[in-house]
Amino acid sequence: MGTSFGRGGATTFQQDLQNSDCIVIQGSNMAECHPVGFQWVMEAKARGAKVIHVDPRFTRTSALADVHVPLRAGSDIAFLGGIINHVLSSDKYFRDYVVAYTNGPVVLREDFRDTEDLDGVFSGLDPDTRTYDTSSWQYAGMEIRAASGERDQDHDRRTDGDSSVAEAARGEAHGAGGADVGGGEPERDETLTHPRCVFQVLKRHYARYTPEAVERICGVPQDLFRQVCDLVTENSGRDRTTAFAYAVGWTQHTVGVQYIRAAAVLQSLLGNIGRPGGGILALRGHASIQGSTDIPTLFNLLPGYIPMPHAHHQQDLDAFVRADAASKGYWGNMRSYLVSLLKAYWGEAATPDNDFCFDYLPRLTGSHSTYETVMSQLRGTCKGYFLMGENPAVGSANSKMQRLGMANLAWLVVRDFSLIESATWWKDGPEIETGELRTEDIRTEVFFLPAAAHTEKDGSFTNTQRLLQWHHQAVEPPGETRSDLWFTYHLGRLVREKLAASTDPMDRPVLDLTWDYPTKGELAEPDAEAVLAEINGYDSSGNPLSSSEQLRDDGSTACGCWIYCGVRADGVNQAARRKPGEQQNWVANEWGWAWPANRRILYNRASADPQGRPWSARKALVWWDAERGEWTGHDVADFKKDKAPDHRPPAGATGPEALSGTDPFIMQADGKAWLYVPSGLTDGPLPTHYEPQDSPFENLLYGRQRNPVRHLLPPHPDNRYQPSGGEPGSEVFPYVATTYRLTEHHTAGGMSRWQPYLAELQPEFFCEVSPELAAERCLEHTGWATIVSARAVIEARVLVTDRVPPLTVHGRTLHQVGLPYHWGPNGYSTGDAANELVHMALDPNTHIQETKAFAVDIRPGRRPRGEGAVELVRAYQARAGIDDRTGTEP
Repeated sequence: MGTSFGRGGATTFQQDLQNSDCIVIQGSNMAECHPVGFQWVMEAKARGAKVIHVDPRFTRTSALADVHVPLRAGSDIAFLGGIINHVLSSDKYFRDYVVAYTNGPVVLREDFRDTEDLDGVFSGLDPDTRTYDTSSWQYAGMEIRAASGERDQDHDRRTDGDSSVAEAARGEAHGAGGADVGGGEPERDETLTHPRCVFQVLKRHYARYTPEAVERICGVPQDLFRQVCDLVTENSGRDRTTAFAYAVGWTQHTVGVQYIRAAAVLQSLLGNIGRPGGGILALRGHASIQGSTDIPTLFNLLPGYIPMPHAHHQQDLDAFVRADAASKGYWGNMRSYLVSLLKAYWGEAATPDNDFCFDYLPRLTGSHSTYETVMSQLRGTCKGYFLMGENPAVGSANSKMQRLGMANLAWLVVRDFSLIESATWWKDGPEIETGELRTEDIRTEVFFLPAAAHTEKDGSFTNTQRLLQWHHQAVEPPGETRSDLWFTYHLGRLVREKLAASTDPMDRPVLDLTWDYPTKGELAEPDAEAVLAEINGYDSSGNPLSSSEQLRDDGSTACGCWIYCGVRADGVNQAARRKPGEQQNWVANEWGWAWPANRRILYNRASADPQGRPWSARKALVWWDAERGEWTGHDVADFKKDKAPDHRPPAGATGPEALSGTDPFIMQADGKAWLYVPSGLTDGPLPTHYEPQDSPFENLLYGRQRNPVRHLLPPHPDNRYQPSGGEPGSEVFPYVATTYRLTEHHTAGGMSRWQPYLAELQPEFFCEVSPELAAERCLEHTGWATIVSARAVIEARVLVTDRVPPLTVHGRTLHQVGLPYHWGPNGYSTGDAANELVHMALDPNTHIQETKAFAVDIRPGRRPRGEGAVELVRAYQARAGIDDRTGTEP
């Protein structure tokens, strides 16, 4: 969504679903995985909205939906592409919205070639390096400089410098900081008829995504598919809006970013972005998953989605900003955001004379995702590892690789509520049983430090709708249990004390940090509100800031995360507000605080027409008040408050001032929603159907089987890929498996499997199979099944159910296997981990694993023990003809 609209966060909020006329839930089992938010879906249904659930399994969400659409896991782009084709071929798009607020009218370069021209790839593909040169993807007559992290990575090529950036860094930089539109205005055809305008390219691209193709690829009958098309289009337009909600069922694929892009294309064509009851809701499965990307825990970003600098020779702050800041839109203020962040980090030590300590920031030399970190552990270059809130020994793809990597560390620190598998693998992990590891040979020193629960500490959650909500400590943490804030602060304090006498310049970044947070109580717990105050920011006099508009690039402001600026406006913890809903309007913006600027629906300038009038009274959100000379309405306008609809920027304007009064997408340099992405994604400007990495089916749309630039890790004997489609050996793994979560358990089970009540509710790992598959493979209900991939073998109890119906795909019957992913060998409720089966092939933009669609075999009975388990996997590899080259073709 960042490349489509300018920000990666959900465009709307859960309560707004009550205003929807149609809700499509796809890539999520919202009723079971987000039950609190699902109440607003039910509220919408009670008001007459239609609810559509698209999912391989019939779940509680399906049971409450008007329409359930079972489809093959891994085929969502074909399904969404079919809807896009229907919208375009039937003239169901919102024309006025598309012309005014998207790049649909923009004309592309003559040398651009689509998948229609090149049988499944775009122009610029280098199959040897598995990369695209995006120069031919640009607008006619101008260059779109890619997302800022990518621009920084490419700095040396553009400046004829000597690059020290590894090629491996190519993917992780995309999408951060926004793309930049070069000088001038792009050529436009507002009749949408120019053969090279985005709109016409879009029509040609999706022309082959017919109902017949959807049926053959996805297994969705044409009548059911057409019913979905009618419901979505009939409930979109001036007077009606449709919302999409997704979760990790979309993100965890080798084309996961493009799944979300497909929804963005569809919602932009239908005019559903920025409007009540519309938008795309990215459902986060944990209380602060959104916050962990905002602040962030991602290796390639600084707080607020500022890109982390890459390793260049002689790059100072000015050079970085020149390379990365957009010339137009709010990313044009990047220097103010970054300098204020540096002042928050290094305080008085950060001065104009030393570039505000810009050289203190670490530099990227490649991708450092969790999966490449595993490879670094195996190579011996990563020697120490902190695990905080993660359980990769069972919770990450190819769990065996995770454990082997940890077995090669010098030290490992695990902070959790209980002795999770990542703390005990060295004595009771599967490799101990098989003999692949011996406890006495493992030299990793493991430290387990108990972590405090949220009830035992102050702090904030940032949830799925960008909403910060403050929680107050209820009880003191028991025994040696400590909060993450306590651990991080006191670890930093001790390190600084040990380095205090150092004269080594390498130690200055640590010694110069602002590390003077007040503490309280017998445990010397850092004051969480003081941390929030630093994140919010303050001026040179120490006064709290109220808006990111106040940030300056001269060092006079400090701000730990520019998108959170305002959360302590007037010195008040806005995240702690709890004004009842009946005492405010339906947007309820006095409950907590949402980034940015406490607005709840992003891009809401698009809820009004170019003249500033609501598209319809029924869907009014914000509008231009000519008498007062400002934007007003139910929500905080996502627009400069006093910028009139007829405003046109003066010549040479930069930053936010370069946007006109009809540019709602203010984080984009051109102010438009991007139907077509000319730069900023590694794998194409338009979503395209490719088969998953391991698939029993050929790609029926193109000659190209898989995403040609998917991220594959270096070959390793424990991360083998499988043959796909018509390749010899693919028949060895004839079924499609998908993982999912249960209401009763949480993520990898580190919290829930140690709770006796939850363990009683879901006591054993199981697999869901249809009665037809059970008969085909002699599987007995409540009996045992053995499930095998090229990586591992696991066992599960059998749940025979109609909830996973067989589909007709490519003219033959497909059976799918459902696997909840919460289990491991520790706790009250134990079992094998579903993630043992999964490969480490990743989305090239985000480095997210493909756990939602992979091929397996299933057979009755329990799996072998000891060396027998290893031998069974090797036997399957031999039958399928698998070697280190299998599945690695572009």
